[in-house]
Amino acid sequence: MDIDEAVAAARANRHGVLTTIKKDGRPQLSNVLHTVDDAGVLRVSTTADRAKYANLRRTPWAAVHVNGADFWSYAVIEGDVTLSDVAAGPHDAAVEELVELYRSLSGEHDDWDDYRASMVNDRRVVVRITPTHAYGMLR
Repeated sequence: MDIDEAVAAARANRHGVLTTIKKDGRPQLSNVLHTVDDAGVLRVSTTADRAKYANLRRTPWAAVHVNGADFWSYAVIEGDVTLSDVAAGPHDAAVEELVELYRSLSGEHDDWDDYRASMVNDRRVVVRITPTHAYGMLR
């Protein structure tokens, strides 16, 4: 499977399973909502207190598994990870990226000021996964 085909599957199904590497080398998996930008970079929101954040700071690599049309149809995207800064102010670059991520997943928010404050209070971060390898079988 080529990367473009896997990225198309990730665009079609925004529910995924994110895999990161724990300190002991074993995988840690999390269900996530993701979005894919025009360049094919997957983005996920998390908080700075989550295991996946600590794992990604230590080992900036992740895989995202997305289901296809049936149980036997799937794609896995592996990639290098970059992290935004932890949201620190309601109009900083991290919060602006989180706003963009929210809009791509859910459209407009009823109260952007409240959303921005929540991103800072939650210490939110954007995980960016740049695909380097893909595998799977799509039908």
